[in-house]
Amino acid sequence: MGVEEEFHIVDATTRRLAPRAPELLSGLPEGYVAELQRCVIEINTGVSDSLESLRADLQNRRSVLVEAASRLGLSIVAAGAVPLSVPAEMLVTPTARYRRMLADYQLLAREQLICGTQVHVGVADRDEAVAVAGRVAPDLPILLALSTSSPFWADGSDTGYSSARTLIWQRWPTTGLAAPAQTAAEYDALVDDLVSSGVIADAGMVYFDVRPSNSAPTVELRVCDSCPLVDTIVLVAGLFRALVTRELAALRAGIPPRGLTPPLGRAALWRAARSGLEGDLVDLTGPVSRPASEVVWQLVHSVRPQLEAAGDWDVVSELTRQALQAGTSAARQRTALRRRGRLTDVVDQLIAETAGRAPSPPSASEKDRTLLVGYHPTSSGDSAGFDEAIDHAGNPRPAYRELLAAIARLDVPALRERENNIEHEQRAEGIMFRVSGQDRAQVFPIDLVPRIISANEWSHIAHGVEQRVRALDAFLRDVYTEQAIVSDGVVPLQALDRASGFRSTGRLVGNALRAHVAGVDLVCDRAGNWLVLEDNLRVPSGVAYAIANRRLLCEHAPELASPADVADLGHVAEMLRETLRAAAPLHSQDNPEVILLSAGWEDSAWYEHSFLADQMGIEVVRPSDLSVRDGKLFRHRNSEAIAVDVVYARMDEDMLLSTSDHSGAPLRQGIREALVSKKLSIVNALGNGIGDDKAIYPYVPDMIAYYLGEESVLEQVRTWICAERDQRDYVLDHLGDLVVKPVDGLGGRGVVIGPDASDAAIEERRRELLTQPERFVAQEMIALSTHPTFEGDGLYPHHVDLRAFVHLRPSTTGPVAHVVPAALTRVAARGTRIVNSASGGGSKDTWIMRE
Repeated sequence: MGVEEEFHIVDATTRRLAPRAPELLSGLPEGYVAELQRCVIEINTGVSDSLESLRADLQNRRSVLVEAASRLGLSIVAAGAVPLSVPAEMLVTPTARYRRMLADYQLLAREQLICGTQVHVGVADRDEAVAVAGRVAPDLPILLALSTSSPFWADGSDTGYSSARTLIWQRWPTTGLAAPAQTAAEYDALVDDLVSSGVIADAGMVYFDVRPSNSAPTVELRVCDSCPLVDTIVLVAGLFRALVTRELAALRAGIPPRGLTPPLGRAALWRAARSGLEGDLVDLTGPVSRPASEVVWQLVHSVRPQLEAAGDWDVVSELTRQALQAGTSAARQRTALRRRGRLTDVVDQLIAETAGRAPSPPSASEKDRTLLVGYHPTSSGDSAGFDEAIDHAGNPRPAYRELLAAIARLDVPALRERENNIEHEQRAEGIMFRVSGQDRAQVFPIDLVPRIISANEWSHIAHGVEQRVRALDAFLRDVYTEQAIVSDGVVPLQALDRASGFRSTGRLVGNALRAHVAGVDLVCDRAGNWLVLEDNLRVPSGVAYAIANRRLLCEHAPELASPADVADLGHVAEMLRETLRAAAPLHSQDNPEVILLSAGWEDSAWYEHSFLADQMGIEVVRPSDLSVRDGKLFRHRNSEAIAVDVVYARMDEDMLLSTSDHSGAPLRQGIREALVSKKLSIVNALGNGIGDDKAIYPYVPDMIAYYLGEESVLEQVRTWICAERDQRDYVLDHLGDLVVKPVDGLGGRGVVIGPDASDAAIEERRRELLTQPERFVAQEMIALSTHPTFEGDGLYPHHVDLRAFVHLRPSTTGPVAHVVPAALTRVAARGTRIVNSASGGGSKDTWIMRE
């Protein structure tokens, strides 16, 4: 056996492709060669007669390459493609052959930013090599599936495929299934005809998925992506050698080859490239579609006699188990992106795996059917954290026993398949989230392990959040009118002066209800107590994602569908519609006109906007669809102008008031007039940002006592207001132990978590606190609870929070609160405590249990 491996050369700093192969080759020994693109380099192993010697050869040659690259500030990646490329800067290796290829094939040559692995197995007789190439063709899709490592394309986009390289590769005119030839003479005649046609320049451009080698007495497998893990190549080589051995024996015994039509063979290859091991593969004995793990094991067992004869059975069977357990490189790359939301993390993982620095898969003796082997509730970074599903002995808590047993019965490959299917549907339906500063929307990952909130817990939470939102609404109405709470010394006047969310626009609606739709973020501490972390009174998002999580989990993982005693989400959109209708001005028509106002598809939560509007049966409009006439707002559709009573504003106040209307005139003055004349309601009211202000947050328990005459049901996190000199000094003295946040920060931006922060970050925040203390608050470090989260190869503890939603509707006796029976659980990336999607966070289906 022998192997040819192609590698991407990337800059160690930017992680982008670097066209520096000539420079790198000058410092390497023989066996390292140039490829078409100058950002690619190839190695050729020696001849090995055992899998152990092949592994050692691969590891040694990789080590030499990686070390030589590091001296030049470069890194090496073995993968079908890398997601951080700059195609415009790519250069073709300046040989006559490659220059001609560029001239003849243009786009194909320019976009050849892909790498593959070729495996050679010795066959001395060339007639037999040609015949065997055709006979092994039906099994090649399985070998491709094992190797898939190119889910992302050069611009960083997720292609939706496990092997995008296959799609690029198959565009060349001489790729595809084995040549339709039975002897060397027939094969050579076919190649001569292809060269004579002028479509290819030489025999070296015959790129069949399996072929007799042009330079060695071997059968050459060419269908696989480059493989980050050496063990993947060893597994593919062991299986390919066994297949060749089996088919040689069958050929000599006169056994006819298995039939394979080109369309079916191409379909099977497409299926493998589409989903790798994370979906179904085509079982060509049917043909039928079957789970990948079943098809792979069927192949392995079919060549067991050949594997045992070569002494390879133990190695190949264990590597097969590990491959199915760990998943494809494509799946691991997507998991890396979900952890942080950064493509650089994907490249870093590929670099580590290529260099042999990645963690080894668990051995068979460590495998545990509960998927909780090695699960440590405190392994997320807290020395004494609280895990909601697993006790400190590592056993499932009673509420989770049945659920975790169902997850274990599915096992890792099936869970990855379901995760993969969910992600594909999210992309197809546009269930995405656009992070500020990023060019494209990304999937908001859904974890497969639902979170369970008991009926007693939810009763406590619901009581606490409705109390809190009623008090905050009273504060907003008061602070924009009489300011009694300030006069009575409960909230200091300077707190209003410092609050960036305290706006003159807040006075436009007087004493009317303001917090129609609120979101309250809660966390569970190490004692299992619920604490309020933040309030969201401007444009709280997330309820549509909670609904989508439930539906997608039910459709694609029915084994994990919510039981009957979980609160139904079917009426959530109807609740929102009724809340918006109830917000209509007093003199509105019986059937008020309600619209959802959005910035459009560029908005981070565009999916939620379109979904909620569709479910409520209302229109989504942009500011350019509106106009104001005689103190009344109108939306324009074709040539029709329709009067609007309620605007559900899903955009920032500053953006709304700085936009232009249907005719291009500024909207600001018209909106103000419509609000003052009480001909329009905006949900939520303008000026609500002061209720979100983190420097106002410490006073909420006092508000509850002042306005409601009640004690707080829910505790909140101890907070220091850095604008107060004595509190700032305390924060400076304990900076390494506290969480310091901007008072107007969103999405986790600007948060410094003392125990996790670098010395440089701590010192930078110290300078900011000394010069601009009013910009920050500090909070006590809370050991957020963790929850089992699937990461492609098992369950790991991730920090979680919970967003609960409260609606307020007006009545003759004051605002009436309605707690929505849907909550959004957000999941932090592994090893972090920040749950926002901007930091790579995801979400879970949240089961709110009924009485």
